Amino acid sequence: MPQSDDPNTPLPRMEKNAALKWAEDYTAYMARLTDVELIPSTTKVSFEACIGENDEVAEDGRYSLFYYVRSPAPVTEHTRVVRTLHQKLSQQGYEVTGYREFRDAYASAVFRARNKENSYRVTAETVGSGKAKPQRLSFSVRTPCMLPPSVKQQQF
Repeated sequence: MPQSDDPNTPLPRMEKNAALKWAEDYTAYMARLTDVELIPSTTKVSFEACIGENDEVAEDGRYSLFYYVRSPAPVTEHTRVVRTLHQKLSQQGYEVTGYREFRDAYASAVFRARNKENSYRVTAETVGSGKAKPQRLSFSVRTPCMLPPSVKQQQF
């Protein structure tokens, strides 16, 4: 369900552990779609407070999740990966919001998309400078603002 401009529109509900499981599963799904591996030790998980348009922060437990993991896929594979994601996820209800094929360390591969039905966002992109840090491929997901099921939504 897309986010509304009304701050009191009911939020999607999901327990944090279920959101984390979805993020793990979805990044693994993107890796399978593109036939690359993931490096579990690079996983980063961040539950963040939802901040309103006027910088308001609710105290009802609402959150968004940012989940990130890297792949050892070499840069020679990054264009193929973002092309595959562009093709496959566009067919599955995702709107592509950013796309670039790999050219070099300064114009690296980027794929960003938003699920039109539930506003989940997914990304695959080249990370690292290539000089001091090896260039890797990262996969990430971000949920919209969500509320744990047992909590009463605060009204503004």
